[in-house]
Amino acid sequence: MDREPVPAVDGPGGEKSRQPAAVAVETVVRLLAPDATGVPVHCGLHYDPHDPYAVHVRFFLDRRRQEAISWSFARELLAAGLHEPSGLGDVRIWPWRTTQGDAVALALSSPDGQALLEAPRATVAAFLDDTYTLVPRGRESDRLDLDADAWLTGQLLPELPDQADPDLDQDGR
Repeated sequence: MDREPVPAVDGPGGEKSRQPAAVAVETVVRLLAPDATGVPVHCGLHYDPHDPYAVHVRFFLDRRRQEAISWSFARELLAAGLHEPSGLGDVRIWPWRTTQGDAVALALSSPDGQALLEAPRATVAAFLDDTYTLVPRGRESDRLDLDADAWLTGQLLPELPDQADPDLDQDGR
């Protein structure tokens, strides 16, 4: 498991902090074929506290890591999948035991195809622990700027008539 170096960032009082701006881990997972053989695939796990509910995974298609397939899904889904089957639909995750030890199975489905991958459980657990250092579990909403989101939404969407106003007709006049 390779981890990016932790950059020093300015803290609230201008002091330097060693808290990372994001968590990034590279590892090798196995793409499982129908006959249960596995093909190693390099992948990167990424967590950005500005997007506190999501984890991002990139599966690299070439050795230079120029081409990748990216998936994003809930951090809580990944955490739950360490202990029990979780997820419905496009992303499903569950504990998986292999001859090499504990793993996590990750089933991905899209209109372009399906994939079953096996990731080392210890790597996924360490990645999640690092994300909880940045944004503790259950504190994700603290990282959202709802006032800015509301302002931006108001700038992008036309003003809607108040549907509860009895003086308005069906056309909003």
